[in-house]
Order: sequence, then C-alpha cells, then structure tokens
Amino acid sequence: MIVYRMAAQWEGSLEQVQEALQKTPFMACGATQEQSAGWVPPRGEEHGLLAESVGGQWILRFMSESKMLPASVLNRKVQEKADAIEKEFGRKPGKKEKRDLKDEAKLDLLPMAFTKQSSLWVWIDPQAKFLVLDTGAQGKADEVVTLLVEGLKGFGVALLDTQTSAQAAMAHWLLTQEAPVGFSIDRECELKAADESKAVVRYARHPLDIDEVKQHVEHGKLPTKLAMTWDDRVSFLLTDSLQIKKIAFTDTVLDQAGDEGGFDTDVAIATGELSKLIPDLIEALGGEGRTEIGQPAPGAETLAVRVAGKGAVTGPALAPQDTDPQDAPF
Repeated sequence: MIVYRMAAQWEGSLEQVQEALQKTPFMACGATQEQSAGWVPPRGEEHGLLAESVGGQWILRFMSESKMLPASVLNRKVQEKADAIEKEFGRKPGKKEKRDLKDEAKLDLLPMAFTKQSSLWVWIDPQAKFLVLDTGAQGKADEVVTLLVEGLKGFGVALLDTQTSAQAAMAHWLLTQEAPVGFSIDRECELKAADESKAVVRYARHPLDIDEVKQHVEHGKLPTKLAMTWDDRVSFLLTDSLQIKKIAFTDTVLDQAGDEGGFDTDVAIATGELSKLIPDLIEALGGEGRTEIGQPAPGAETLAVRVAGKGAVTGPALAPQDTDPQDAPF
C-alpha cells in the first residue's frame, strides 16, 4: 500500500471524479495491442459507477491487461523469417532488417497470445486528504496517479513524507526494544548492511527483542522491513520506503464486523481501520515532513505530481499483483 498526501486546496466532488474516469475506461487489448489499462466499476457490476462512495470514502479500481508473448517464441518466429529471406535471396538480413522482422513477428503472434489481467484498488479520503493505492509497485502507482492528475482539474499529490524516516524509526525501535505508543513489534523483520557487503539478515516467526537483533543494528545493518500490529486491530509490514504491506485485520476487528459481508462492509472495515492507523503511524514517525505538492500548469498537468526534492512522480508501468475481482479492498 502506497500513501500520498493530496493537495489541501483540491475540493473535487465524487461526480467530477466519476466524469474524469469515464474518459479512460478499461478496454480489453485489441488483436495486435500489447497492453491496455483503464478504470472499471469497483463493485464488479457491468456498466456500474467507476467511483463509489462508502461512508464518505471514495473507492476506484484500476485494471490493466497485457499480452503474454514469451521471448523464446518471438525469437523463433524472427529466425523463421530470417531463414526464409536467406533461402529466397541468398543473404542474411542486416540489423535494421532484423528489427523490422521482429516488429512483423510480434504483429503476427499478438492475436494468438494469452492475456493477463490484474487490478488495484484506489482509495481517496476527501476529508483527510489521503490517496491510497493498493500496490507495492511504484511504477504502477505512478501510472494511476498520472491518470488522476490528467483527468482532475487542480488535483496534485505527493508521496507521504515524515519527519523521521521509516528506516531510522524502525532501527530505534529495535535498538530500544520498545515500539511506539499504540503499536507492537511482531516476529518478522529484514536487516540489510549499508556497506559493500550488502549482507542481509531475515527473521521470520522469530522474537525480535533479543540481543542478536540489537547487535546487527549496532553493526550497521538497517531494517528494511518490520512486522507490526496497531492497536491489536491491524497487523502489517512496514518498509523503509514507508509502504504498508501484508495488511491483515485481527480477530477483534473481524468479530466486531460479524458475518455480514459484501462490498460496502469490506470497504467500511478497511477504510475505517486504516484511516485511524495512518495518522497514528505518521505521529510515530515524528509527524509529516514539509512536502511540496505541485499544481497543474496549463497544458502541463502530467508534471503536477511532485515529491519534495524528487521531481515528478512518473515512471514505467510495472505489473501489479494479481487480484480477484471479488477481493476486498486493501
């Protein structure tokens, strides 16, 4: 899960979001199209709304599809075409001609290729001004954020920034063997050396309040992942890049929810718990940093996604984790 801080001055409505998403709906790949992406109804209903509100929290769903074309299959097709040219004209194709043959081979094979679909949840908290994406792939997150920035007038976001880095805080908690107020340290972590050795130590299902862990940190191995639980309600894995992974609600939360399920219940549980966890985690990390959120300039909307000191949040798309259309948000 990647968390962004939204521009405080953006006051868009759910109707405006719905209208913006309708401009880029998901459409399956065409016969010779390699990739496709867009928005789908989060409830999974055909022709349903693309932006849903549950308890004042807005939920969207981004879908992507790609053709699976193994390199070995493509190379074999290219070689077949090259062999045919050599047989007919008595010469081997040059480098430029081989590139053209590769393009031709790809067009020949794409209509027969299998497709792979994957999706991710998008949560907008319009009151707290948080944008949360259910992915750990920054490239995919950039793709989604860019679509939102291009479609929503005045919309801008920046990656969540805190006064104390997640890595420094995790190192302190492990050294002192004391978690911040409201949190507990669980039984999983990863430590990496910052020197040339790049040594890695991983603990799984293992107590972390031991001298061995403290010694690793004292000797320069810094935590990159740490399992924690918030308020005995939500377990998660915090990373050094301030991502929140492996989110799981404890029996306390599930027992309170009862047997009633469905989209609205799942969204209410997830957003209800996480909307309290995120501010507490920010406080545990010393509060928010001074993040500058760029605003769209006329004709330059895609450059409005800014992170202080890091420039535009843009990048190549990465394949997200597979998710079932009926999976609960986050």
